[in-house]
Amino acid sequence: MRKNAVLTENKDGALLRVDVTPNAKSTEISGVNQWRGALQVRVAAQAKEGEANAELVRFLASHFGVPSSDIRIIHGHTSGLKVVQLPVTISVARRLLGVG
Repeated sequence: MRKNAVLTENKDGALLRVDVTPNAKSTEISGVNQWRGALQVRVAAQAKEGEANAELVRFLASHFGVPSSDIRIIHGHTSGLKVVQLPVTISVARRLLGVG
């Protein structure tokens, strides 16, 4: 994955860098952190016992219209900055996220 690239393509679809903020009132995309090169997502779950990760996967699956089992966190399970495998092309991901 290129440094500071929100989205990159790989053989399985698209990789998305996500900067996750737990304990939000609702789960939502709150923007793009240009410095970190990541989509900012607030999640309505605590960062304990995988709750925030599960909520992030559920939210992204709903946003992209795919089963939760098709979304994988491949890096950053215990960090706020994660890399997520999406089962869609990079052009579909850009369109649905509104990022370039």
